Amino acid sequence: MTSGTQRDILLDVRDLKMYFPVTSGVVVQRQVAEVKAVDGVNFYIRIGETLGLVGESGCGKTTVGRCILQLYRPTSGQIIFKGRDLCEIDGTELQKMRRNMQMIFQDPSGSLNPRLTVGSIIGEPLRVHSLAHGNQYRERVAELLTICGLKPHMATRYPHEFSGGERQRIGIARALAPNPDFIVCDEPVSALDVSIQAQIINLLVELQKKFNLTYLFIAHDLAVVRHISDRVAVMYLGRIVEIASREELYENPLHPYTQALLSAVPIPDPIVEARRTAIILPGDVPSPLGPPAGCHFHTRCPVAMARCQEQIPQLRDLGGQHWVACFRV
Repeated sequence: MTSGTQRDILLDVRDLKMYFPVTSGVVVQRQVAEVKAVDGVNFYIRIGETLGLVGESGCGKTTVGRCILQLYRPTSGQIIFKGRDLCEIDGTELQKMRRNMQMIFQDPSGSLNPRLTVGSIIGEPLRVHSLAHGNQYRERVAELLTICGLKPHMATRYPHEFSGGERQRIGIARALAPNPDFIVCDEPVSALDVSIQAQIINLLVELQKKFNLTYLFIAHDLAVVRHISDRVAVMYLGRIVEIASREELYENPLHPYTQALLSAVPIPDPIVEARRTAIILPGDVPSPLGPPAGCHFHTRCPVAMARCQEQIPQLRDLGGQHWVACFRV
């Protein structure tokens, strides 16, 4: 999957697979199965762009983000960042590349060390990458706090002294510390109140404009994704089924799963909402331990045919960079 203009692509993910082994036995363990969390994912992200990655819980969104940052070493595939395949490097070389890649975690409480002050948490990337020392270090921490809407004197406090929204601002400040080019936002607002969600989303948008950041924005809230994303990728059971620009995807969804997802999003117009019919998918999401053959969605698809049970549909560009993996389209 390519865009035609390779020079502006910051991240290119090709046929990414992440299988987790399932073992059995007490003394001698042997692999008896594998969880196919990510099963052949392809996408790219341009410089300064936000790609929204959406799907149901357990579809592999977070695993994709962690594979990109090499927190998980993928089973196979390529993750090309700034022209380098991250899957082929490790050690000191990988650490140098990680300076340009950071992550904002879903749980603002669990991602902050309760034994460290906020100043130490934010400054940790500066120490790891030897970017600042002494007065320069303290000035940089104070600057990051201010950029993220907090006060410099808060650097001496501990995470438990802050609200959920303030903790997420601390997590954002930590991600900004080494001046990265790319940030994985792993459901950064799902644990926050709605009013606080808007503040954090607006902060992320402001920071992107100010520092020319590139985001992979992982979420299950389609309204949030629509607000912040330039393009949107839809995942189902370890595979991407549709990718398009924000306007194109929300106005003209082509994959049956995308259509079902969007039919569940409420519209703030009672007349339009009353005319809509929600698409109710039968059954449950199959287990990634034993996903269906062929198209993973065929067991719940209202328009599935015999071919869907045997062959895997590939992403095809239907024009205007609208990619869909469906035989019916």
